[in-house]
Amino acid sequence: MVPIVYKGNSLGAGYRVDIIVEKRVLVEVKAVEKLAKVHEAQVLTYLRHTGLHTGLLLNFYSSVLRDGMKRISL
Repeated sequence: MVPIVYKGNSLGAGYRVDIIVEKRVLVEVKAVEKLAKVHEAQVLTYLRHTGLHTGLLLNFYSSVLRDGMKRISL
């Protein structure tokens, strides 16, 4: 759970990140027909709130996983 902080105040809520690997890479897993801009925006938001710089967006709906992978960085 990643806390939501606004102007230095914790809002008591948080984001549920799928996986963080070695405190370096954030992984967001989807199973949708096609990745949308909102999925990329979600990963960017998670990156900003965690302080991480690299994220992977994985779509397991793709017939070939390589086609469903997107690297996102700040």
